[in-house]
Amino acid sequence: MFARSLCCRAGLAARLISKSAVMPLRSKVTNPAFAASAQMSSSSRRQSSSPDSTVFKTIHPEDDPEDVLFNTLFGVRTIELNRPAKLHSLNCSMIRKIVPRLQEWGKSDMANVVIIKGSGPKAFCAGGDVSALAEDNLRGEEGQQRSTDYFAQEYKLDHLIATYKKPYVAFLDGITMGGGVGLSIHAPFRIATERTLFAMPETTIGFFPDVGASFFLPRMSGSVGTYLALTSERLKGVNAFYAGVATHYIHSTSLPSLEQRLAELRFKDYDPLQERLDLINSTIEEFCTGLPHDEPILIQGAMREAIDRCFGKTSVPQILAALKAEEGEMKEWAEKTLTTLHKRSPTSVYVTLRQMQLGRNWSIAETFQREHQIAGKFMRHPDFTEGVHALLIHKKGNPAWQPASLEDVKPDEDIANPFFEVEGADRLELLSDSDYREYPNLRFNIPSERQVEEMVKGGVLSREEIVRKFVDARQGKQGVKEVVEEVLNRKTTVDHNNKAKWISKAKEGQ
Repeated sequence: MFARSLCCRAGLAARLISKSAVMPLRSKVTNPAFAASAQMSSSSRRQSSSPDSTVFKTIHPEDDPEDVLFNTLFGVRTIELNRPAKLHSLNCSMIRKIVPRLQEWGKSDMANVVIIKGSGPKAFCAGGDVSALAEDNLRGEEGQQRSTDYFAQEYKLDHLIATYKKPYVAFLDGITMGGGVGLSIHAPFRIATERTLFAMPETTIGFFPDVGASFFLPRMSGSVGTYLALTSERLKGVNAFYAGVATHYIHSTSLPSLEQRLAELRFKDYDPLQERLDLINSTIEEFCTGLPHDEPILIQGAMREAIDRCFGKTSVPQILAALKAEEGEMKEWAEKTLTTLHKRSPTSVYVTLRQMQLGRNWSIAETFQREHQIAGKFMRHPDFTEGVHALLIHKKGNPAWQPASLEDVKPDEDIANPFFEVEGADRLELLSDSDYREYPNLRFNIPSERQVEEMVKGGVLSREEIVRKFVDARQGKQGVKEVVEEVLNRKTTVDHNNKAKWISKAKEGQ
């Protein structure tokens, strides 16, 4: 089942289309009042002469003019990914269209909200077009450089989204993996539906979780991010919301109505960004009509404790030993997880663990610059090309990894270190100078375990009072009660005065 989703994630190389006369930045304008301004902006695009404009605004004969559609509806600007046969897997043609649109809308007083979504019900974006990259890698150093250049364009787009100065809303309706995560996870608003399927499956194909995963996965609660990164475990539907991947959960049938409602919002020119974001948040909340009662939190209780026990270790051998030592109700989970890890590329597992440890200290700009160098090294390592060909192109299974297994890595061998050596002084030149070390709009997320811990450590509130304070602070946001109660039940005890007390790590180990 997972191999099948991986195949969907990648797809095959894009079909060459020889319509060089067609402008790739094609747009459907649903409000005629904006047609003139759209034509004017097209003219201004052709006059741009900056290096980035050359990269992102040049017409390429092979670009598909229909792989991204752009809509205008009052104050909303919509990016619609449109490669349904490939589950909207991201390629250079799409990136070259999206970047200039975002740059133009960022300067437009008429653009209030940007929405990104996929066409059709199956996928938002199933990842990058890795099959095309693997085929290019077989063409030697020149092909490997083209693959590295693809990641440069992708990461520039992702960083632009992460630092965008306009409200940006991502509809994670359907498969959202790899490159699709990069288009959405750094946005202030990420909406999951019952059809959402989230994963970072890179270790399965001999790569590493990129598109800013070095930033967002280590900042997830406990060791959940490391677990998702190493195993490629999937989160379905509402569990993407519970885990913090999404900021909101609504039913897919409500998305068109939400889009229409967002288009009707009006802002004053002098309204600050934070006020605009707050209004958008309250508008999205109007469409949150309840959580599915038959889908409990997946990563909770004993499973969450086992994840922290095992994936909180500092080395791969320690993680494997901890999984082997699991007993009782989590023994079966541990055995399955061990089997999963042994199917992954050993190089990818070692590199990804180091990435999770270092990434929590990187800024968002440094994240994409460091990931670009790591990606270039993976393009020159045999595991990526082998993994994609074995699992996605030829579908023979059982890739011939180098080294072949986790046990083949010698105790004194540091196979991850070369991937983190910075080569030269040159770093990826990003499209924005903005930078930060923590996401700036965490108030729209479900409360993190760290936030719950901070409130508990005062030692003056009962569990019920803590839950009430979080629910009130989030203005009754759905899911807050469930998530905070799960943390309190797992991480606190109650004293004789009915006050919650945080369980220290030392006590947990007793």
